[in-house]
Amino acid sequence: MSIEFLVASAIAVLTAAGIYLALRGRTFPVVLGLAMLSYAINLFLFAIGRLTIDHPPLYEKGVTDYADPLPQALVLTAIVISFAMTALAVVLSLRSFLETGTDQVDGIVEADPPQPDRDAAP
Repeated sequence: MSIEFLVASAIAVLTAAGIYLALRGRTFPVVLGLAMLSYAINLFLFAIGRLTIDHPPLYEKGVTDYADPLPQALVLTAIVISFAMTALAVVLSLRSFLETGTDQVDGIVEADPPQPDRDAAP
């Protein structure tokens, strides 16, 4: 089994789980789904730089073949951006929950189950 197959499988699983969670009706799974999608994108960016084994990422004396540093720089930048995006989504979902009293994303409040009347006789 090759490393490319494992990375592609990891990207597929993270993307599928991220889309599933992002389509949920509550805020925490949506934030988790967005984080998983950003992890999948980071892996994809890293994989497009050709996965190489035993090649230094930077120039070394006497080495003629080395890994491409551009995808690594893109992934580092994407990690910082996804961390900021996740923090913003958490703050917005917390603010939404505190203002509305529910964590529903679509704005439809689930009906409360009927409560038994305390004053009514059995």
